[in-house]
Amino acid sequence: MRYKRSVPSAGEPLDLIDLKFLPAWVKEDWSAPRHTEWEDQEPWPRDGEGRRDHPARRPRREQKNRDRRDRRSRDERKTPDHRDTKRSHDFPVRREAPAPLPLPQLEVHFLPQAAAFENVAAQIKVGTVAYSVYALARLFLQKPERYHVRVKTKDACPLFRLGESNAVSTNRAALEDSAFRLMREKFYETKVTLNDPIKGDFNSVARERTTGTLLGPTNHHGYQPQLRRLYEQRFSRRMSFLDFQRQIEIVGDSALVEQWKEEARKITTFVTRQEEPAQTFNTEAEAERHFREKYLPALITETPESEIDGVTSRRLPDRGIARLIENAWSAEVRSPSSMMQELTGRSRGTGLQIFRHRKGMLFVSPIRLKPIDESAVSDSVRQILETLKASPRINRKELAEKLIAPQTEPAEAEKTKLSLASDLHWMIREGHVIEFNDGSLDLPRAKLPKKEASEGAQNLPPETAARTTETPTTERAIEPNVKESTAVLAEQPVLADEAPSSIPVTPSEVEAARSETTS
Repeated sequence: MRYKRSVPSAGEPLDLIDLKFLPAWVKEDWSAPRHTEWEDQEPWPRDGEGRRDHPARRPRREQKNRDRRDRRSRDERKTPDHRDTKRSHDFPVRREAPAPLPLPQLEVHFLPQAAAFENVAAQIKVGTVAYSVYALARLFLQKPERYHVRVKTKDACPLFRLGESNAVSTNRAALEDSAFRLMREKFYETKVTLNDPIKGDFNSVARERTTGTLLGPTNHHGYQPQLRRLYEQRFSRRMSFLDFQRQIEIVGDSALVEQWKEEARKITTFVTRQEEPAQTFNTEAEAERHFREKYLPALITETPESEIDGVTSRRLPDRGIARLIENAWSAEVRSPSSMMQELTGRSRGTGLQIFRHRKGMLFVSPIRLKPIDESAVSDSVRQILETLKASPRINRKELAEKLIAPQTEPAEAEKTKLSLASDLHWMIREGHVIEFNDGSLDLPRAKLPKKEASEGAQNLPPETAARTTETPTTERAIEPNVKESTAVLAEQPVLADEAPSSIPVTPSEVEAARSETTS
């Protein structure tokens, strides 16, 4: 079948042909035959999508088909389990995020910093108020300067330490890489001298984008060594050298050129501190090589545990231990049982008194609590005791309002206030009344006689009674989340004169302290 383009006849008039503003191609003679070279050829075949297959488009279409087949074959090789190639092409398989690196198997404990604890203990001894051990533990954990971290090994996980420093790691090679940077000031003295001014006319200077470090003009002889030195010191662990080179920019600023000239004049040398005669090294690489040969083998030791100050624990070179300490700190802030345990033991060692009150919460006070015999006190003291029994946890102002009548004459009211203040001060000093740091007042819990305590134990379930009579106080308090043991501790508070040397803290007590503090 042949296709011919229809053309108008010679004598047929064309509409709008006489309009003078028409383009020249409209005025052409349509009587001449056109495209005669295509009349004798076969029509273009149609492709798979129904379009005319123009010869000029065939190479490009064939190349696209080859690329599509290659892409599908690559997808099939990468994901052999996905046989539906059309679906994998329309919906590419999502790459799963890499699994986080496993944390080292270490035990982490938080301890109060010695100087900070001594300061707090001295302030408590000066006053007469009682402080919540839970609140004090949170206070120590607020800032890294107030606590230390003790790291212990378990499950045969090695722990390496760098000399007497706080740098620890489970990877010996990683600790060796950062040893010179951490111990340089101890073994080497850094001296900086000024050389002659740099001569030459430089119009630009190379600068690293992220740190702003000036590397010098690219045509200067010191540019390449400076570039390589910066990469090895700060970027070699994060990226390749080619990626690092992409971060270098050329800045045409005369002020930066002059700044680079002044910095390039400085010559840094490293002089040994512990050798006679002293050796001098012109570059940091030479000093590090000497450090690795002379000092490093004797500095790194394997230890079962190590104590780190809080500030260093937040910038350890070992990222695994740093992340483990961070997770442990977050859990300790929510439930500071470990810190509370340390505070109770150290407070008792300094002469402070530890007692339980308010749902079994732990408090520390400089005064030893002693319930008073109400039959041998004056009427004013008895009124204070009765008021505190009826309205516990009131403050001094509320106590005065309850004991002093409003219609009392001013002189008589002032006299009663002085007497009340004197009696209350004596009762607090003797331990008959507890004054907490929030200003509230309360009476100490009365100790049950031995006969009543044994009768109360008989009324308990057999398992609870056996645990109360046979299990020591320390072992009973260690049991977490046991309602019976918690109830016994709440009903029979451990006073300062009969508490063990270190009172254990259970998770239930921490939760009670948290709710009490927030309320």
